[in-house]
Amino acid sequence: MQLLQKFKRGNSKKSLSKGHANYAYTVARVRAMKSKLLPKETYPRLMNMSIDEITRFIEESEYKVDIDQLARQYEGVDLIEHALNRNLAETFTKLLNISEGDVNFLIGEKLKKYDIWNIKTILRGKYCNASTEEILDAIVAAGRLNYTYLSELAAKATYEDVISELANTEYYPILKNYDGTNLSEIENKLDKMYYAGLFEAVGGSKSKDRKLFEEFTRMGIDLKNLITLFRLKKSGITDSEAMDLMIEGGLKCNLKETGKMLPLSFADFVSELESNPYWDVISDIVKPDMTSLLDVETKLKKHRLKSAASFSHVYPNSIVPIMDYMLSKQNEISNLRIIIRGKAANLEDDVIKEQLVI
Repeated sequence: MQLLQKFKRGNSKKSLSKGHANYAYTVARVRAMKSKLLPKETYPRLMNMSIDEITRFIEESEYKVDIDQLARQYEGVDLIEHALNRNLAETFTKLLNISEGDVNFLIGEKLKKYDIWNIKTILRGKYCNASTEEILDAIVAAGRLNYTYLSELAAKATYEDVISELANTEYYPILKNYDGTNLSEIENKLDKMYYAGLFEAVGGSKSKDRKLFEEFTRMGIDLKNLITLFRLKKSGITDSEAMDLMIEGGLKCNLKETGKMLPLSFADFVSELESNPYWDVISDIVKPDMTSLLDVETKLKKHRLKSAASFSHVYPNSIVPIMDYMLSKQNEISNLRIIIRGKAANLEDDVIKEQLVI
């Protein structure tokens, strides 16, 4: 996969934040891109198609170039998976290329989640003795580290070689502490570094766009923490050390109050949730005897998308429509992946539909 951006493009935050922010132009381009997303009524149609029919449908959509370019290498589910990853990477690279100044800086900071994802993927691959090809199958080069650079990392013989290659990046102070056994700890620290970086990007600025960016980020942290808490409680984990998995800086939820719920039984936890700011979003599906968290996670993701869309209408010429589009694009890719994987695993349609965020 060849991407347009170069590694270390505007690598420092200081350099990225300089210059004119072309919000009007970028937002106009983003609105045109959003108009090409699949409409909601597309998903029920896809549910009635075979994998081959879904491939043909996708090939006639915005994914045509990706399908065509990868069809010689892959087929079936693998073809769709790689085409989706390629399209997401190309789409977000395009956002970096059409934006300037402050808007480019904020988009780049948001997309570092993919750089971190890819670094973690490569380290996991080395830990499991996966082949370079197996590692690259899981790479999504949608951040500032391009596919060529990530391919070179994946081809390194050892995790030590990978970390050495990353010595000049901002991730190295954390990565240098990886000893081959503490991968979970390193991954958690990288995730926290990502969110700390987003807050640093805001930098106490009083500009409307950076305040909106901060609020957008803080709500995301709330929902991420809530999902993590649900998973911990459903797994019966009450150890206070599990709080290390939580991210500081939420919008409405206080981590101190969250910590008080960790020792509770799941039934008591559900009772305490009635005072949570997001209770109205999930109150109709959360029960003490619930067996699956799938509906909860889907509901919270829908709330995130709905909130982003609402913000986008209120602040039409700001960073928000761009963040809204990025979330919507990610969700489209996720929905398509859920359908194709579900079809390949011969899951019942109802099971697949439960996982879709529409």
